[in-house]
Amino acid sequence: MEFLKTNPQWTRKPKQAELDESRIVITTEKGTDLWARTYYGFQNDNAPVLQTRTSEKFFSFIVKTEFESSCRFDQCGVAMYLDSDNWFKASIEYEDDKVQRLGSVVTNHGYSDWATTDISSDIKSMWYRFSRRNSDFCIECSQDGVHFMQMRIFHMWEGAEEITYGIYACSPTEGSYQAVFSNMEITECQWKSDADWRAEDNQ
Repeated sequence: MEFLKTNPQWTRKPKQAELDESRIVITTEKGTDLWARTYYGFQNDNAPVLQTRTSEKFFSFIVKTEFESSCRFDQCGVAMYLDSDNWFKASIEYEDDKVQRLGSVVTNHGYSDWATTDISSDIKSMWYRFSRRNSDFCIECSQDGVHFMQMRIFHMWEGAEEITYGIYACSPTEGSYQAVFSNMEITECQWKSDADWRAEDNQ
């Protein structure tokens, strides 16, 4: 996988993780999470993140996630963890045996938001495509790795220069499960510019 060739580093290495040429498996530990202050008042900053570092201003990062989560808020997906007050994550967070939440969190200067949509708990895999255009970012999701749907566009106030990004997995409550990451690619930016969209509209 191209991602592993970039020599990614752990921010809080998990007790159990397996890495080979085809996949990464993280066994989550209970009580691990990323969240900053908003609504709940607390700050949890102990989830393991495997990241690479880059100053490239235009790129896309693609990854497939597979999971058998079963406890509330179990999650795994894409992260851009700059520091404890500035980070982003996108994942599916388990709720119960009927509903889980596909969504993302953007944390700027110590405060998180949470944007979600409910999906079936029968879904046990999801692809993500994380794209950068300078200090603006786009996150998309796909169930087949071919057809991606936009989840959100956002700005990172501390994301204008060098950033770190990659994958994460955690279990904020009592859970512990295996999160599997595969098909990890770094490509040219797949997020079209506004000028590209206007040019297409005028054809």
